[in-house]
Amino acid sequence: MMEFTPITFLFFLILTIIVGDKMSKTPLESLGRRPMGHDLWSWFLNFIFNDNEYYILGYDSSLGAWSPLIRVMLHICISGIIVSSILGPIGLLIYGAFCFYIHNILPNVSHPGGPRSRKIQRVPKFSDSVPNLPAKDISSWRCFVAQSSHDETLSKFEGVPGMQITGESCGRQIWSTVSHVSAEAKMKVDEEFVKKLAAGGREPEGFNPSQNPNSCDKIFRAQQIRKFLNDGNIAPNLQSKPKSVKEAARKAGQFYSMLQTEDGHWAGDYGGPHFLMPGLIVAWYVMGKPENMLDQDQTKMMRHYISVHQQTDGGWGTHIESPSTIFGTTLMYVALRLLGVDKHDERCQKGRAFMEQFGGAVMTGSWAKFYLCLLGAMEWDGHNSVPCEMFLLPNWFPFHPGRLWCHCRMVYLPMSYLYGSGFVYSEAETDPTILSLREELYIQDYKKIPWKKTRHMVAGLDNYSPITLVMRVLQNILARYERWSILQPFKNYVRSKGLKFAFEYMEAEDLQTNFIDIGPVNKVLNMLSMYHASGNNIADQRVVRHFMRVPDYLWLAEDGMKMQGYNGSQCWDTSFAIQAFEEAGLLDEFPEVSSKCWAFLERTQILSTKTSQSSAAYEFESVENRDKYYRHLSQGGWPFSTSAHGWPISDCTGEGLKASLCLLHHSKTIKERLKAKKLLPISEKRLQDAVNICLTYQNEDGGFATYENNRGFGWYEFLNPSEVFGAIMIDYSYVECSMATLTALADFHQYYPAHRSAEIQHAIMKGRKFLKSIQQPDGSWYGSWACCFCYGCWFGIEGLIKTGENEDSPNIKRACNFLLSHQRENGGWGEDFTSCYDKDYAEKGMGAYGDKGSGVVNTSWALLALSAAKCDNKEAIKRGIKYLMKRQLPSGDFPQEGISGVFNHACGITYTAYRNVFPLWAFGRCVATYGEILDGKLD
Repeated sequence: MMEFTPITFLFFLILTIIVGDKMSKTPLESLGRRPMGHDLWSWFLNFIFNDNEYYILGYDSSLGAWSPLIRVMLHICISGIIVSSILGPIGLLIYGAFCFYIHNILPNVSHPGGPRSRKIQRVPKFSDSVPNLPAKDISSWRCFVAQSSHDETLSKFEGVPGMQITGESCGRQIWSTVSHVSAEAKMKVDEEFVKKLAAGGREPEGFNPSQNPNSCDKIFRAQQIRKFLNDGNIAPNLQSKPKSVKEAARKAGQFYSMLQTEDGHWAGDYGGPHFLMPGLIVAWYVMGKPENMLDQDQTKMMRHYISVHQQTDGGWGTHIESPSTIFGTTLMYVALRLLGVDKHDERCQKGRAFMEQFGGAVMTGSWAKFYLCLLGAMEWDGHNSVPCEMFLLPNWFPFHPGRLWCHCRMVYLPMSYLYGSGFVYSEAETDPTILSLREELYIQDYKKIPWKKTRHMVAGLDNYSPITLVMRVLQNILARYERWSILQPFKNYVRSKGLKFAFEYMEAEDLQTNFIDIGPVNKVLNMLSMYHASGNNIADQRVVRHFMRVPDYLWLAEDGMKMQGYNGSQCWDTSFAIQAFEEAGLLDEFPEVSSKCWAFLERTQILSTKTSQSSAAYEFESVENRDKYYRHLSQGGWPFSTSAHGWPISDCTGEGLKASLCLLHHSKTIKERLKAKKLLPISEKRLQDAVNICLTYQNEDGGFATYENNRGFGWYEFLNPSEVFGAIMIDYSYVECSMATLTALADFHQYYPAHRSAEIQHAIMKGRKFLKSIQQPDGSWYGSWACCFCYGCWFGIEGLIKTGENEDSPNIKRACNFLLSHQRENGGWGEDFTSCYDKDYAEKGMGAYGDKGSGVVNTSWALLALSAAKCDNKEAIKRGIKYLMKRQLPSGDFPQEGISGVFNHACGITYTAYRNVFPLWAFGRCVATYGEILDGKLD
């Protein structure tokens, strides 16, 4: 008879893992399916006894989890090891208590925590000047959208081998100069009137960062208004002041309708971060400054942008509202030099002086060091290892890259390739600029710097997420792995395989996204990797196709040309705008707006149109490719930006689905034009596809993450190598993603109750519980993707209400009380990015760039939240509405105030559309909820 010893159970544990690994593709068509239930045991029972569904038997790479069967077996084996050891039954009790503590007492891993003990103390300071872009420079620029953007790109690459641009053109927006006299130049409009309408309450000319470093999109808005007027449309009456909330909403809608592009979306500035464009400029420089990647007109505008955002201390922030950091300063300084600015120029002298105060470029963050290494302005010994061979580990390995948040994974993927290849600019040893930078960036002789000792150095200004002791130890171990001669045969063997997989993975990412890539950092690094793999051949087809998509990330405004944090926020902004028009009762008052929005949503649903399905991206939707490249289901989702981008997101899918249902069921115009076949339909099957993908996004905790399920663990953040960002390692569940997805499921279930009814109701029930679990003790929710608590409260309150929570529940009451406690004397609400950074409500509100601490966007979010809860403090609602009406400009526009967006706690990002969408939405909802007190005069 077998004796059950710890060794026996250890054997069964290893055997379970081996068997589970072998069953990880069985049945592969079930990839990403999770059994219904609330915990492991309910999942296990569903897994065993549900005859209608099949699930992966081993490790599911999409869920990032073993099947319930394997998990139960692992627990049994671990329990057996403990019981059969000297610990005996007491050890089993301890193990059970530990598991109970982990799952029931510890805070949810997605709970943001806060406030931070180390709060931001410094503020940005800019010189009080108004650097002007010359009118002749501005007049030659045009924003091309949709098919005209493809045509413009193809004209730039005429005669180039491998020339093709794939994917849906809808939503694409690029800036280009035109040499001929365009139709727009011949327009007979009052140019001063156009400038006044487009100025957003500022002076028509110039840009003064000391007053506000955020652009208000004067150039784009002027272009759209010019077209609108030239088509014979009537602009808002600047002399007429709205006398009611409904009139204010109508005027807001009238103004915003002028800005809609011909394909139905609203374009706008999605810039803000200062670490993006320098990476592009580094890649451009090391590839030989190809004119068809960045031309002279673009680089001129980039120099202007860098110049106007330099602060009085000589530095640049990590983003436009950040105080100067070594991270931002190093990258912007290098970019300025690579763009041809002399080192003796005053801007460079001031930048160097700032860096020298804090120890030079050896003190910058690791991402900046990476670019310096590529450029040859820093030695690779000064950078920590980025081993691509990690991808060769079994998918179930506790720290496999496939478990990381996709943005983190897709950035460190090309980093691992370039690091493993030892890429350095081929002319670094002879290029005068690079040789000079080696002197300018450091406070000691370049050749005498002990690079190995600088790997962990980072200035306190940059150190938002200090490298932990555990990570330092691991990085030191990897440093030995990189250099110890005895390990080189093994390292070289596995690295060659790792490089091969990394390259294949990058090629897949390029094709899945039509060479746009998930974001600007991996876009640049993937492009540079293709350049390296082609033998430094800029005529290689893959490199050329990358060049063609560079303009997708560039945006021009009155502060110059910048690289955006994405290829735009087109679908996100448009989905919100539709719902705002609907709640304001304006969908059929603006029939062309509604029709163009519908056409945009129809073409933007991912892999759902003939054009999108004819691209190579569609081939990667197979379960085999999704499993190999760690991709979540895509077909049927909606993106943040465009269909061609190809990455669906839970909240964008939710908002896109809600917007589609909104138009389909609440717009007489859409119903009539669909019936008359003047618009293409979004079939019920396509709506079901969106619901299906929404259901797959739900995490085990009941919440919803961004692009994928949470595949990792909270302790991953102890291994965060970035220093300058927080919460980058796993795809957490967020209040924003959860509300958007849950409310979309609820809306769909209302109209189509027969489709997956039990699963939708179960998802809603779990989601509501999650929303409550991450509510802060003071009643607020932390907003992870905008500034900050007002935003989080809107999502939290609306998510609970629409999923069945009573308006008088304690959770809703606490949230309303939190908001009411932060209403300012002028009736508004306000926060800036420090709320996100500090995880604490900004004490001065939007003190720097708002109106006495208040801002129109934060006020709108607060009003949306309170009205969703039917808050009984009607006086607070009246004061908030009066504040918005006071801030509305004669045109119907609103002033561009402080930065609205944020990511990874520490970096702000611009949404110029928010100042128009959310006040309109707040007007509409408040009138619908409190009509009896808002119908009359508010004075």
